[in-house]
Amino acid sequence: MALNIRQKKYLRQQAHARKPVVTVGNQGLSDAVLAETRIALRTHELLKIKLPAGERTARAALLDQICRATGAEPVQLIGRIAIVYRPSDKPKIQLPA
Repeated sequence: MALNIRQKKYLRQQAHARKPVVTVGNQGLSDAVLAETRIALRTHELLKIKLPAGERTARAALLDQICRATGAEPVQLIGRIAIVYRPSDKPKIQLPA
């Protein structure tokens, strides 16, 4: 599922007031972090993830790994905060067309 610009804008608006649910520490992406991310996506659909400090390209690669491992779509990456979206079986968030 690929999100269009309008859908990403809507999801960014929805995520603005949310706090990060998952934090990736300096140890990097572990199986436990991925398991928690999958659980949180199943529950919330839209997540903020706090990434470790480092180069922007490293954070972008980490976001890509998270999305591939969980089946989520990246919405935005600003600084150390990433926003990802994956609809659940019974979607709570209605995306615009």
